[in-house]
Amino acid sequence: MKYRSTRGGMAPLPFCDILLEGLAPDGGLSLPETLPQLDADTLESWRGLSYADLAAQVLGLFIDDIPADDLLRMTRAAYAPDVFPQIAPVKPLRPGLALLGLSEGPTLAFKDMAMQFLGQVFEYVLDQRGQTLNILGATSGDTGSAAEYALRGKRGVAVFMLSPQGRMSAFQRAQMYSLQDANIHNIAVRGVFDECQDIVKALAGDLDFKSTHHLGAVNSINWARIAAQIVYYVWGWLRATQGPGQQVSFAVPSGNFGNILAGHLARRMGVPIHRLVLATNENNVLEEFFRTGVYRPRPASQTYATSSPSMDISRASNFERFVFDLVGQDAARVRALMAELQQTGQFDLSALKPQFTERYGFVAGASSHADRLTTIRAIHDETGVLIDPHTADGVKVAQAHLEPGIPMLVLETALPAKFAETILEATGQAPAVPAALQDLQQRPQRVETMDCDARQVADYLHRHAL
Repeated sequence: MKYRSTRGGMAPLPFCDILLEGLAPDGGLSLPETLPQLDADTLESWRGLSYADLAAQVLGLFIDDIPADDLLRMTRAAYAPDVFPQIAPVKPLRPGLALLGLSEGPTLAFKDMAMQFLGQVFEYVLDQRGQTLNILGATSGDTGSAAEYALRGKRGVAVFMLSPQGRMSAFQRAQMYSLQDANIHNIAVRGVFDECQDIVKALAGDLDFKSTHHLGAVNSINWARIAAQIVYYVWGWLRATQGPGQQVSFAVPSGNFGNILAGHLARRMGVPIHRLVLATNENNVLEEFFRTGVYRPRPASQTYATSSPSMDISRASNFERFVFDLVGQDAARVRALMAELQQTGQFDLSALKPQFTERYGFVAGASSHADRLTTIRAIHDETGVLIDPHTADGVKVAQAHLEPGIPMLVLETALPAKFAETILEATGQAPAVPAALQDLQQRPQRVETMDCDARQVADYLHRHAL
């Protein structure tokens, strides 16, 4: 299994090389040269597997430069009961509508599902090669803490995580900034998430700086994140169906497009997925694209601060991987579109709009603060289940796309404890906080605050890199 760039400028590389590279040298994103295919017999043979053993099977389709026994050992460590007391349970909400619970890990967010595997595989590959790696990432809320908890104390890895100052919940900030491990570095940038992401891309795109400082990525631009997320689409399908061929739809709260991209790839691999329901908040650039065919990211000044802050994103890093499929995997066309985007601030693929749903199964919708409050309150009143604001966006949009006989699974984004203010507004009661985290916001915090300036970040990284 070799990997290529969406922009066509990278020689094919094995998994372990792209794991450490992050962004491709030509500025594109890595994808398999060919996508593995799953037939009904293979899917049925996996029904009795534990999550860890299923992960080894699915990831093994993409990783042939790590021995199968070592891969299984890593997935069993990543998805052990002491890391995930429950793992991806299906929680019924209404007829035909259920949650896939992805937030039972150490940071109470779905990002743990992929990050715990990344923590294992980074350490393994770096040990094998005798190398070090400096992870440079950006977070709008949950990626940062999930990455830091997965990589804290790991050999040969340092993490430099940029976050938008004042744009995350108090709980999210405390989860990241309270870590005192020597290999964890938090940088609060005076700006929005998209500007943090721009800094990461600028430094990763400086090939001399990247090579000198051994830069890697843990955002979903790293293919390993996407591969690990494909696992829970397979798991969810197996849990929501009784036999081969039955269709399932997934509703996915979406900001950076990585989570739903994994569903798109699972569908292309042969998992019987009917609809991929993309849910956004007021920052609805992706919803606008699927409605109109025009991709028109907004500037920082027009990126709203909302009550589902992890989706306060106007430029989705992973969208390029979907565009690559949409234009027939034509790397030259992708390069031209990305150049057009840089020059004009948008590109128009409305001529391909019929393919969005007919070929790829996508539908989309947006949710507002009032929608979130209404949805959280209604679900709690009906079922006793509390959902976080991002998951509420998913539930709200999912309900417009329910179809008889086709289960709809909403991918849970986080536990409500991370967004107490909104939960309190919706229900009149604060969400329960796990006992181990009840003093989280009182713990000492360690963070560097900087202007939105790639040079300042580069200087800090230069002084603290491994």
